[in-house]
Amino acid sequence: MQRWLDRFYAALMALAAMAMMLAFLAVMAGIADRQFAWGLRGLDAYAGYCIAAALFLALPGTLQRDEHIRVTLLLQRAPPRLRAALEWWCLAAAVALTGFLAWYALRLVWVSRLTHDVSQGSYATPLWLPQIAMALGCIGLLVSCLHALVARAMGSVFYKKGGNEAAHVE
Repeated sequence: MQRWLDRFYAALMALAAMAMMLAFLAVMAGIADRQFAWGLRGLDAYAGYCIAAALFLALPGTLQRDEHIRVTLLLQRAPPRLRAALEWWCLAAAVALTGFLAWYALRLVWVSRLTHDVSQGSYATPLWLPQIAMALGCIGLLVSCLHALVARAMGSVFYKKGGNEAAHVE
């Protein structure tokens, strides 16, 4: 199961990287469009969709690599028993909150699909298409929070330190 989850997080990170590349290409195409007057429409919106997709798709992988910004000021000063209780509470709260987030993200995709909701402007993109990436990222974050909670319950390690320890400043 661990191997499958690691692959799932890596696949979402790869999709996030592809979304960032697509955002870059959309911005570059927009710059070229202004220079050569090609008449391309909606590139700013597509770049925004790609950036939002990258953000949400990267959430599970960054949680696994312990790269989310967390306020540990209270945890560092708490006695060990209180620290353990607070960490349990934080993981349980994260599971509950990400569960709601995933549910409502999926619901948003479903409602947008049912109502044929489209973006404003002449390009009229069906909004459920870019919302899929948000929903997938929210589901991935829920899975990773559950994974962290189960790993804590079993006494195993969930967080994997990334290669850039210099970036960790707390």
